[in-house]
Amino acid sequence: MFEYKDLPDLLEIAAAKNEPPFILILDGIEDPHNFGAILRTAEAAGVHGVVIRKARQAPVTETVVKVSTGAARAVPIARVPNIAEAIRYLRNESLTVYGLEIDGKRLYNQPNYRGPAAFVVGSEGSGLARLVKERCDEVVRLPMRGRLNSLNASVAAGIILYEVLRQRG
Repeated sequence: MFEYKDLPDLLEIAAAKNEPPFILILDGIEDPHNFGAILRTAEAAGVHGVVIRKARQAPVTETVVKVSTGAARAVPIARVPNIAEAIRYLRNESLTVYGLEIDGKRLYNQPNYRGPAAFVVGSEGSGLARLVKERCDEVVRLPMRGRLNSLNASVAAGIILYEVLRQRG
């Protein structure tokens, strides 16, 4: 059985490293292969922790661990009953929360991500839930020039995570 962390634990990890928190929130990633790929990228980018919801979200399974090449065991993961409430908690802890969605006001590379921040990536099919989107401080978008209006969740997560890594040096 996988041992999940509590949400405050993720902030303690950042504090122990004397770094501004860098949290990834997954709003309903149901495909274990996407989940594993996201965890692998999160670990490589230095994310302090990943937040997932208990329902309508792929749990950490052996498939997820295998696809993540073990990152699922290296990146702390908090499992919460409600993503919108987790966002509220993180905002109360002085994190700025950014959602990633096609209708974001600014491009993903325009905000300053050097401070305490969390990033929300939505589900494969429906993106961010309405309430989750409303709780975000800002919703940013990736540029899309082709006929399709979205990317695979793991690709989108990788782009935003590496923008944070680039900005933080």
